[in-house]
Amino acid sequence: MKLFYALIILTLLQNCSFDNKTGIWKNDNIITKDEKDSFEEFKTLSTEQEFFDKIISIKKNFNLEIPNQINAIEWKDIFYNRSNNFDNFKYNNSNEIILKSKKISNYKINESLLFIDNNLIVSDQKGNIIIYSISQKKILIKFNFYKKRFKKFQKKLNLIVQNNIIYVSDNLGYLYAYDFKNNMIIWAKNYKVPFKSNLKILENKLFAANINNNLFILEKNSGNILKKIPTEETLVQNMFENNLSQSKNSILFLNTYGSLYSINNNKMNINWFLNLNPSIDLNPSNLFYSNQIINNDELIVVAANKFTYVIDVKTGSTIYKFNFTSNIKPLIVGRYLFLISKNNLLISFDLKKGKIVYSYNINQEISKFLNIKPKKAQFKNLVMAGDHILIFLKNSFVLKFTLNGAIKDIYKLPSKINSNPIFVGGSILYLDFKKKLSVVN
Repeated sequence: MKLFYALIILTLLQNCSFDNKTGIWKNDNIITKDEKDSFEEFKTLSTEQEFFDKIISIKKNFNLEIPNQINAIEWKDIFYNRSNNFDNFKYNNSNEIILKSKKISNYKINESLLFIDNNLIVSDQKGNIIIYSISQKKILIKFNFYKKRFKKFQKKLNLIVQNNIIYVSDNLGYLYAYDFKNNMIIWAKNYKVPFKSNLKILENKLFAANINNNLFILEKNSGNILKKIPTEETLVQNMFENNLSQSKNSILFLNTYGSLYSINNNKMNINWFLNLNPSIDLNPSNLFYSNQIINNDELIVVAANKFTYVIDVKTGSTIYKFNFTSNIKPLIVGRYLFLISKNNLLISFDLKKGKIVYSYNINQEISKFLNIKPKKAQFKNLVMAGDHILIFLKNSFVLKFTLNGAIKDIYKLPSKINSNPIFVGGSILYLDFKKKLSVVN
């Protein structure tokens, strides 16, 4: 009987928060349905694979060069720019709300935000494109392309904006161009097969991919197909979306099969391709998954579900293959790669020398900084702003690290974050769980 009571007490202790003051670990065991479904597909991992799990301290007097801060005034691509990589954003870091909007939509909003001409652009599952004016503090336009017969369908819109025109692909097979200044459709096409990728624009061309892993190169002013490039089709669909990144005169296309293609923009032919899926067994437990690919015009970084690859942009040759990977998009800062591994390590890697600069357990660093017992944090975004590495947690805390891997501060955002944050004019913009916009200085 004593053993029975002891087990009950032990169970209760394990499920209690060890930190009721800061709330840093709050809701750390809560996983949303979407997250649970996506990780369920990858629960069977090879027992032969041993993930990197070492703590490596940075060498004494080692200093990483800090790039100049960029005062972003636009966010026209859901991944910020053509390469999907972030700059060192200007950020005032006072953590004060300077604007709080009213509810922007009654429906679930896409977590990716756009910003142009002092206007926030978002979309929701009903297919609405919403233009919210920061200066006027109100919704200017709520546009819906879809007819009544599509009313019951949940829409997943992929957006990119250029010269006041929003280009949209969706999960119904439509692709259209919408002029939000004049509130009119420029062109619209129905390609019958759902699109499943982000969008990229290079010169007069618009790039998109569908669920069959076909890459479309379209004339952006008309929507006419210039070329269609078929790639390997995956019979079993998963949560991973085809991903596009742009490097100088090439488009980089990572499909759901796990193949990476380099496409020449001018000739519209394949420069090279490389398969990154280590398994030829395409059962649900071996489906390929990756974060968004990033590049710096010389190197491509792909953080897949089993390995992280560093690939030469020109030749497609694999330069490094790491036995660590990340659940969120990595970051290239100069010659250094930063990522958060699946086992909660903040890793900095020298891409030029091919060496790990440091590797620290984030949960342990939080524990030491706050003088509390360690638990497991859940990570949302990794960015660089105000000369520091910022790690956004899903419970709306922000970890502020120096480039050398030392925690400088831990603070909580003034309102709960429920979208990907964007940095504009020295402030952070994001949506909360009530679908209200917060602008934090």
